[in-house]
Amino acid sequence: MLEYAREEFGETTGRRWEKELLAIYERLRLFPESYPPEELLRDSPVLHRRCSMMHRRFKLLYFYDETEDTVHIVDIWDTRMKPEALMKRIK
Repeated sequence: MLEYAREEFGETTGRRWEKELLAIYERLRLFPESYPPEELLRDSPVLHRRCSMMHRRFKLLYFYDETEDTVHIVDIWDTRMKPEALMKRIK
């Protein structure tokens, strides 16, 4: 994921992604249900949540399995894409 950011957007952006992701991962570790639900995926059988990244240009999508106490990262989605593309990718 970070390699993609560096290759696609440059080293500076890659470092920003890394910094943001570390903060998100720490928050998810401590408070996995603290981010809001993703409305585009409200009909999914699991409750997907979203974390905005890079000035809301991207969303990190995940769901929390309380029985296993595990956060599952599902996707990092470019918000400029059509919402239908996200729904297809997640299903």
